[in-house]
Amino acid sequence: MNNPAEILEIALLDYFEGKQGCPELWIHNKFGEPDLMSPDVYFRDISGMPDIEVFALSNCRGRILDVGAGTGSHTIYLQDIEKNVTALELSKIECEIMQKLGVKKIVNADFFYYRTTRKFDTLLFMMNGIGIPGNLKGLEKLLDHSRNLLSPEGMILFDSSNVAYIRKDNLLTGASYYGEIEYRYQYGDKWGAWFKWLYVDQEQMKNIAEKKGWELQVLYEDETDHYLGRLTVIK
Repeated sequence: MNNPAEILEIALLDYFEGKQGCPELWIHNKFGEPDLMSPDVYFRDISGMPDIEVFALSNCRGRILDVGAGTGSHTIYLQDIEKNVTALELSKIECEIMQKLGVKKIVNADFFYYRTTRKFDTLLFMMNGIGIPGNLKGLEKLLDHSRNLLSPEGMILFDSSNVAYIRKDNLLTGASYYGEIEYRYQYGDKWGAWFKWLYVDQEQMKNIAEKKGWELQVLYEDETDHYLGRLTVIK
């Protein structure tokens, strides 16, 4: 399968349609054991979200773009509390699920190619959504493109993690930044293509942000080095 997310889409659609006897959804990496994923994480309400996500949602303001909205759990909450929120999602299947769940404003597009004349005040990247470029060079491009979408006083809200503890192999070899990880989905006997995702620690994010003209403020962090950051353009 050429679309790495196709396996995830199949699993989410099966879950949404209430199909019985579905196989387990696994996500594999190239350095350790696979992780079992439950599709219901994509259909949580606010009571099922971790504190870091709840805090992020409470900090959203103005016109909000939920980037990589998935099936819309964050969008739906913001919509329910009468925030002006738009869901941006590359997957057509997930956009269709969002529509059926009642999300009012949906854009089916790739973030890096999305253009609009109406600027946003908050770009929201939850569940490590800021990792979509897959590597540090791509993160620089993400920050550059974000300027095209934000109002002058706009901000990026994102969460990410320092994953050095699970990437000791790359820390020793120096082959690449340890937060650049390759994954693939498995759903029963169906396997997806490998894709890259980025986890960026606070120091790396601070350095890249400053290089590209942004300021990082850490709003929240926990004992596992999972943190919530806010990025604003340096004036």
